Formats: sequence, C-alpha cells, structure tokens
Amino acid sequence: MSPRWIVVIPVKRATLGKSRLDVPGIDRAELARAIALDTIEAAARCELVLQVVVVSDDPALARESATIPALRFVPEGEPRGLDAAVAAGMTAIDPAGRMPRAALLGDLPALRPDELAAALRAAAFVPQGVVADAEGTGSTLVTASAGVAWVSAFGEGSFERHIALGCAALPIPDASSLRRDVDTAAQLEAARAFGLGSRTAAVLGR
Repeated sequence: MSPRWIVVIPVKRATLGKSRLDVPGIDRAELARAIALDTIEAAARCELVLQVVVVSDDPALARESATIPALRFVPEGEPRGLDAAVAAGMTAIDPAGRMPRAALLGDLPALRPDELAAALRAAAFVPQGVVADAEGTGSTLVTASAGVAWVSAFGEGSFERHIALGCAALPIPDASSLRRDVDTAAQLEAARAFGLGSRTAAVLGR
C-alpha cells in the first residue's frame, strides 16, 4: 500500500511572482494566482496526499483557496527563496520528518492528480526523489521518505543539484503534466495542450 504524503507548495505573492510570464491583455498577477490555485487544487485532489501545506504571504490566495479541502497555510515571512519557504513549511507541519514529504512547485496549471500520484508511488521506493521539468534542467517535485532529512536546491539548473544531493530521478514520462511548469508565455502554451486548470483557463478566456 502506498503511503500518503505531506506536500508543501511555496507560492510568492502574485504581485512579485512570474516576472517572465507576459501574456498580452492578461493581468500577470491574476494569472500567476490562478496558476497557483490550480496547482494547489490538483495536489489536494491527489489520492496519495494527506495534506497540502501552502507557504505564502498572499492574502488573496488564502481567500480564493477557501473551497479547497485539506489545506494549511504557513506564512513565508521575509522572502528568502524557494528552499527557505519549503523548509518553513516542512518545519511547521512535520519538524521531526516522521512523514513522507514532498515539495511541489506552484506553477503547474495543467497538473493532473493521478499523474502526481504516479510520481509519489515511484518516490515511495527511494529515500529521496526528484522530477525534472520538461526541459530536463529544472525540478518540479522533490521528495523525501519518512525519517530522511529534508534537502532541496530549487532554482535554475536545479535538477543536477538535486541529483548531487542524493535524489533519484523518478521515471516520469515526458508527457506527464507534472513536468509542465510555467514561467513564460511559451511554456504556458505548451501546458495548454495538456488541459489547463479551470482558474487558469478562465483568466485566459477573458
């Protein structure tokens, strides 16, 4: 039987995030928040996720996620980067590392709960795991089994850093929505082919 996971999702304030995501006629902050909400909801709907922990100081994100079950919000405080935000979430929910834990980027608007579940099933067989983004250089998901110390190294070129830290590359196919993070308009178009979440689609549909 596969274990259930705590998933930490760090999300910048929408006014500060996604600086490279420029879609003509669309408010960038509104789009960034919609992408984060679609990611959070997909994670919360995943059958192997016990709880989603969102690390953010965006009050609108908290308000608009009120209908998503099993969420816990942790304030980010002074922004110190993705790794610090993830660590704050891990410490708040499971300081002793007794549960399987994962960090998921909050910019996966096409994420399917079943494809996240497939990655978590694979992660249950290794102490630490990582999923590469579509380009193969970044990371969209990092995992640690129960009792394994948490480490992460998100940012540009993070996949190789996670491998160097001892993470095993999880065998996730190129066609998985879990690999489709969005930082640019071109990546958003690529994610659209996988089927965007309802909030992201609604913002773009305006």
